[in-house]
Amino acid sequence: MDPYVFQESDWKLYRSRRPAWEEAYLERKIREYAALLAGPEKASDKFFALGKKIEKDQRQLYVVSRDSRSCMYMNILALLERKVITPEDLDGFSEQLREIASHVYKQ
Repeated sequence: MDPYVFQESDWKLYRSRRPAWEEAYLERKIREYAALLAGPEKASDKFFALGKKIEKDQRQLYVVSRDSRSCMYMNILALLERKVITPEDLDGFSEQLREIASHVYKQ
């Protein structure tokens, strides 16, 4: 079996979960930003540090912008690598997809 061809159920599950994964990631980032802003540093230092952090975080999330079946596997690996999702987020996906992801993605 071709390792890059997954079940239709994987595609449907990916499409249904991806928005929630992104929202959870953004919620974590917002908490980090709030902590940074609450720090004792000067306002100007916090402002510029926040700008750099937001720019980096946007690149982390939006690097997987092609939402197609052919890109699903690589998107999942990118989301894992960038810690947008964890291996536990793949519960419910086919054994094949989870096995391949676990071989490629090492925490």
